[in-house]
Amino acid sequence: MVDTGLHLASAPWLVVPVLLIVVAAAVVQTGLGLGFGLVAAPLLALLDPDLVPVPSLIVGFATATLAAFRERDAIAWSEVWTGTGGRVAGVMVATVILATLTDPDAFALVFGVMIGLAVALSALGPGLRFTRPRLVGMAALSGVMGTITSVGAPPMAIVYQHRPGAEARPTLSAFFAIGCLVSLVGLWAAGWVGAHDLALAAVMAPGMVAGVLVAGRLRGRFDARYRAALLAVSGLAAAVLILRGLW
Repeated sequence: MVDTGLHLASAPWLVVPVLLIVVAAAVVQTGLGLGFGLVAAPLLALLDPDLVPVPSLIVGFATATLAAFRERDAIAWSEVWTGTGGRVAGVMVATVILATLTDPDAFALVFGVMIGLAVALSALGPGLRFTRPRLVGMAALSGVMGTITSVGAPPMAIVYQHRPGAEARPTLSAFFAIGCLVSLVGLWAAGWVGAHDLALAAVMAPGMVAGVLVAGRLRGRFDARYRAALLAVSGLAAAVLILRGLW
């Protein structure tokens, strides 16, 4: 992974910004049904690259699970399982890619490019309508992105963008809960999951709980300007990581 020289073990003061990032990501995930990785992964990677992809996926899984449970009666399970099939295919592709990433600079470059692609997909989203074939295709792309970078939201945001929030949010939460679990299994099979990842996820857990609680008071207040801001921050982080990978 990219070595910034900073890690939680040697710089405990990093816990504060890490928790703040996780709070913000959990608020977005709970409020929109997606977005934990898009908010958290680029910024966490800049603070401590050990926080991605596995610890971020673990916390994202917990956040999405809680959000889905809150609105479980509104989940469209047929869409969840259709999308999960595509997600599994994407995870299989991603594990092959990860198996070839032996150079830390290559990891930085791939991470940055994938984040940048994710941001671009979200920004260019407004023309795509929901269909089952598109759901499968975008879910597969989500699996590749989510496994490599912890960011699987943008493809799903594109395919669900014209659906009412109260209808899309519970289904997306369930999809990402299952999808994160599938990605974690793929990473474990590739040898990327260890006890250190569980410890880092535990450090981030209080921020996740706080974010879920805050989101309960803010439901319905997310708007286009808020989303544009998080895309801008993620795009900047992607640019920094790409430069590190190239230099």
